[in-house]
Amino acid sequence: MAPRKVIIDTDPGCDDTLAMLLAFAASPEDLEVLMVSATYGNVELESCLRNVVSLFYHIEKEIEWRKANGRKVGFETLLKTKPIVSVGPEHPLLDTKLMADYFHGNDGLGGISDSHPHLSPADTWKELFDITKAPKDPEIDELRKELESPALFTPSQVPAHLEILRLLRENEPNTITIVAVGPLTNLAIAAAEDAETFLRVKEVVVMGGNLYEVTPVAEFNTFADTVAAARVYALTSPSPHSTMPPVPPTPAGRQTDHAPPPYLQPYPAKLSKQLNVTLFPLDITQQHEISRGEFQSHTAPLISAGSPLAEWVSAWLNSTFHKVESLQDDVTGDAVGLHLHDPMTIWYCITQLDPKWELVRDEDIRVETSGQWTRGMCVIDRRSRKKREVDLEEDISSDHGAWLSAKAGNRLSRCVGSPGTGIFGTYLLEKIFAS
Repeated sequence: MAPRKVIIDTDPGCDDTLAMLLAFAASPEDLEVLMVSATYGNVELESCLRNVVSLFYHIEKEIEWRKANGRKVGFETLLKTKPIVSVGPEHPLLDTKLMADYFHGNDGLGGISDSHPHLSPADTWKELFDITKAPKDPEIDELRKELESPALFTPSQVPAHLEILRLLRENEPNTITIVAVGPLTNLAIAAAEDAETFLRVKEVVVMGGNLYEVTPVAEFNTFADTVAAARVYALTSPSPHSTMPPVPPTPAGRQTDHAPPPYLQPYPAKLSKQLNVTLFPLDITQQHEISRGEFQSHTAPLISAGSPLAEWVSAWLNSTFHKVESLQDDVTGDAVGLHLHDPMTIWYCITQLDPKWELVRDEDIRVETSGQWTRGMCVIDRRSRKKREVDLEEDISSDHGAWLSAKAGNRLSRCVGSPGTGIFGTYLLEKIFAS
């Protein structure tokens, strides 16, 4: 069987970075990472992009160390296919920008750029993504020679949503999976740009939302850009306009006939298919974690032996464990755990054929985009009412929102079970550190 081709759309972030490490450490028979698109989210876009570059920088050093010490090299997927790295949006479609730097640190990796500056690559990497420079610019070629990490990735000066559409056009339909572990802004822009090309995707695997684990009602990735999430999920509907978020009112001082920007325009009336979205909400991801004790017992010998990757990951993950501990009353020491939200999406892509994965299919999950207290909430109909085979335009006063229409509403799959809540942390560490 051919490996699953994936594009990772990410806002790293600690668990995002673990997810990417797991993807690149996978077997090339299981996974082929075509592209990493960096977007704003947990922290500002520049910090997210720096963390992507830093990841490649430390993988490069780790591979050299493993070779020099006769260890298993690992990172086979990355060594077989060099992914594109492209830059996505800096802000949501409409919402006020919200970040999670209170948890992930000011740089997204526990403040490592301040506490461990020697572990961060030089800022010359920024020039690699300068849109004013052509890909064949001599300056860019010189920078690539100076930096080690571009040996493992290809920097792109093309906006990420256009690179996503290009890859979807150039590959056969239903062969590329997009793994979205940040706000869905980038995907929403791509879908608005060319909905039919976007629908060539095989599956969109999303870490986002929550239905029964109320916190109080919204998960960060969904809350960070509710309009983007609502627009992407609407493509799963047999009638996308039935769940599209309302177009915002015309700004003061503009004519009422002023058209909304392209990324807020309606989708074409006729589309060739429905989007296949598989959701990994907090309800399932919070059941999977790695404890501080297990992480430190696994990495301490590697750090002593001189592993650059173990040193780097420990620097920011130990900071994250400290943050988690500060937010909890009843868990301390080695028992403190980090929920493996984003890595679960990669685990699913690697092992999707495992029959232990459990999905609830065709759920009408909608995103609240304007509630005072409920913005970002994933809304489902908890009534046990029968669907009605009626015309979508038919007025049914008792069914506001067409929740009971078989021709309306979204159709998402939702993960409710995995191969094992207690095994994933160990699996992750063994894959990443080739142990």
